Amino acid sequence: MLKEFKEFAMKGNLVDIAVGFVMGAAFKQVVTSFTGGIVSPLIGLIFNADFKSLKIELKEAVTNAAGEVTTEAVYLEYGTFLTHVIDFIIVAFVMFMMVKGINKMKKKEEEPAPEEPAGPSQEELLAEIRDLLKK
Repeated sequence: MLKEFKEFAMKGNLVDIAVGFVMGAAFKQVVTSFTGGIVSPLIGLIFNADFKSLKIELKEAVTNAAGEVTTEAVYLEYGTFLTHVIDFIIVAFVMFMMVKGINKMKKKEEEPAPEEPAGPSQEELLAEIRDLLKK
């Protein structure tokens, strides 16, 4: 059983998936820092606000007579959501471009199949049959 598991774990496809997963996680961190550090501030300049802090207050905070907050405010944080959507779009686009490039390379690597030798045409075969019947 241990031998079978070792063979399964060391198959090329499983190792490739593991490497891809680790690289994808690292790439996601790069994209997140790019979006948070570059894209969000630029969009924030357009909206004249911090993009990540864009939110709508759904319920106000409740305070008692002493001024202490008894119930926290509830917010709909759409700026954070939009940041994550931008992250996803960037990752999806880069993955699309990578797959497209890999597929293009695979097509170049594949040799065209050698052409099969052309046999006699239908007319040639009929002519041979006619000549044989004449004899």
